[in-house]
Amino acid sequence: MAGPGLGRFSINQMTVKQLDLPELVAACGEQGVTAVGLWREPVREYGVKAAHDLFAEAGIAVTSLCRGGFFTAPDRQAVLDDNRAAIDEAAGVGTDTLVLVSGGLPEGGGLVDARARIAEALAELAPYAADRGVRLAIEPLHPMYAADRCAVSTLGQALDLAEPFDAATVGVVVDTYHLWWDERVDRQIAEAGAAGRIHCFQLADWVTPLPAGVLTGRGQIGDGCIDMAHFRRVVDAAGYEGPIEVEIFNEAMWARDGREVLRETADRYRAVAAD
Repeated sequence: MAGPGLGRFSINQMTVKQLDLPELVAACGEQGVTAVGLWREPVREYGVKAAHDLFAEAGIAVTSLCRGGFFTAPDRQAVLDDNRAAIDEAAGVGTDTLVLVSGGLPEGGGLVDARARIAEALAELAPYAADRGVRLAIEPLHPMYAADRCAVSTLGQALDLAEPFDAATVGVVVDTYHLWWDERVDRQIAEAGAAGRIHCFQLADWVTPLPAGVLTGRGQIGDGCIDMAHFRRVVDAAGYEGPIEVEIFNEAMWARDGREVLRETADRYRAVAAD
């Protein structure tokens, strides 16, 4: 049974990556956390079936698997093969949602070329995902990542890429860390909800100064400038009733005891986004 106020709370594995999978299961059990978002690398290391059984036996739902994507890499066939493997791993570990980080600028190309390649890859992969009951969730990343990690920078761009496909197969991720800066985001969340395309909702805060490399700059919810409660209200009003993941990349948090970080994260969730 979920702890008080944690009915929709999911801890993304990256927030407490210092815990291995059995340790994560134990910590969730201690604290009444009943859902997790997982990452491919530790799942593959542990074994996809073994990971599925571990969480299923503990009664812990797997809300997403991260990540597929990087569609703009030079070897197109290798990209497609890896993403088909990611879809299979998502189904195998027991989630219906594969998060996609779409990739940055292709060699010798710009943003238009990057987004065209992303659209082509989605067209190839959507039928494969649909056959396996897996939803492809396009995650827009903050524009500072556009060159090297993700040429999809706004929720509107993600929705444009998803639009040609059945909403049950291709949708979007709403991540506070990546979208808080965009004055259009409330309207775009409403559009995504009306189309049934919100497949994942994630929380992380924006704190400054950002660290070198910026990838590990996400803050604990409540430590930065993002109005989490407002995001929760807007996403709820859009009709989304699914899990709410907290996904934080933060070196200082990773250096602490993972159980303590999980407890703190659950408490912060209760304060800003409780059920």
